[in-house]
Amino acid sequence: MFDPLSLAVGAGLLGIGWIVGRFGHRTAQGKAINAPATSALCGCGHDLSLHDRKAGACHAEHMRKVGMGTGMKEWARCGCRQYTGPTPLEELFAPPVLPPLDDGR
Repeated sequence: MFDPLSLAVGAGLLGIGWIVGRFGHRTAQGKAINAPATSALCGCGHDLSLHDRKAGACHAEHMRKVGMGTGMKEWARCGCRQYTGPTPLEELFAPPVLPPLDDGR
């Protein structure tokens, strides 16, 4: 009815699988949980939320040096003129409904 050899092999495979599952994936699982969320970035390095949807200009600012050797810095506007990152899914599947367009549609 029960074969002792088959039961021993099955128990051995179960034990090996448990050990590999318990200790083999511990580091990979910890890295996946603590990984930062990635967001879609434009070529200028800024997110879509910092770009104007109609005009396309980037509203982000970054610090730049002023003068030679003075060590002074100032805030300068990003020179990006159009969002070049991936297209959001909302724009692919459904065009924006509100606000209504002025061209009579």
